[in-house]
Amino acid sequence: MRIRMRNAGWRVQAGAAAAVWAAAAACATGWNSPWLRNDAWVTAEARDLPWLSKPAAHNEIVAAVRRVEPAVFAVVNYASVRDEYTQEAKWEPSGVGSGVLFAKDRAAAYVVTNAHVVAGAERVQVVLPSGRHIPAQLRGSDPYTDLAVLAIPAAAVAHVTPPVFADSNTIQVGEPAVAIGTPMGLDFADTVTAGIVSAKQRMMPVEQEQTDQVLDYQPVIQTDAAINPGNSGGPLINVRGEVIGINSSKIVAPHFEGMGFAIPANAVKGIADQIIRTGHATHPALGIAGVSLASLPEEVWPEVPVDYGVLVRKVTATEARRAGLQAGDVIVGIGEKTVKTMADLRTALFEHRPGEQVVLRVYRDGRPVQVAVRLTEMTAEAMAGHERDGTWDADDGDGAGGGREDHGHALPFITPGFPR
Repeated sequence: MRIRMRNAGWRVQAGAAAAVWAAAAACATGWNSPWLRNDAWVTAEARDLPWLSKPAAHNEIVAAVRRVEPAVFAVVNYASVRDEYTQEAKWEPSGVGSGVLFAKDRAAAYVVTNAHVVAGAERVQVVLPSGRHIPAQLRGSDPYTDLAVLAIPAAAVAHVTPPVFADSNTIQVGEPAVAIGTPMGLDFADTVTAGIVSAKQRMMPVEQEQTDQVLDYQPVIQTDAAINPGNSGGPLINVRGEVIGINSSKIVAPHFEGMGFAIPANAVKGIADQIIRTGHATHPALGIAGVSLASLPEEVWPEVPVDYGVLVRKVTATEARRAGLQAGDVIVGIGEKTVKTMADLRTALFEHRPGEQVVLRVYRDGRPVQVAVRLTEMTAEAMAGHERDGTWDADDGDGAGGGREDHGHALPFITPGFPR
């Protein structure tokens, strides 16, 4: 295959033009002109283009990647297949994703990745940057956040330090963001792409793998750093070499470019800690189906003195119904926290545990009221009745609220970042 370098010809022509200009200058001013002395050229370059003299190690992104890259691994999902000729069973890769070292103890090292990377895996291996394959055990998986934790022997990564997971609430739109992972298989392991944080708190639904049922809505970080198939589970980092998110999905459709999504580091830390301790994660649920008020046409708004909040479409949990929460209520706060959107509601709820009681600030028939509700535990069965209304489906979901739509079903142009 021949690769055409369209700019190369321009550069040659530009160089030739520069030579002609230099010759003309020499004729006009004489060879002793300071513009043509070698030392004068060096001085001018050093003054006008100071970044050319900086070693690569001084580049913030280079330094950040060097800090984190040793802790970024490929994750290979194997399936048992029969040889076409011998009919003997053998293991073959069924998918490749990425993972990042999260924590270590005396016996094991824990690698966080996406749940969809290891979904249905019969055997999983972690591939170190050296190319060494390490058998891994699935410590636990959480379909509601699309996160999973793998355990490998601590000795295999004895000299690797887990990167710092930053406070993702402090990230700023426009700050640099760097994705590291294994796009398109092991041949492209340790690929680095750079961009910026394009947005925070984007809401995307999480769907059940087998049924495509929307389990939850999750806030995610949007980035224009390239996230390609195989990047799923790899880290999104800042220029300090801190993990700000776990890459999970991207938009793949004509006329859409540079729209990838990552699970915020704060969510990752809480879920990964739970999985390491107990082998699973639990999530609080308010027990409602709701929608951000701002996402609705104003003509359907209830009479409230605010232009924000979460409109309760229906109450689905016994505890919420017993507490007196009603369809048509507009939730504007939990405790001291203001709730403007479903993302705010989910973030506030996830600071609590199932069984805890929270006080909701609500507008009902235009009047402020307070409702004390005991949180339930989010389950697939509890979510089964939360069908998505065709008018409000961009935001409709349980009061645990927010999410990621990554499997290409409800939004065909959003796909997880790894091949199946």
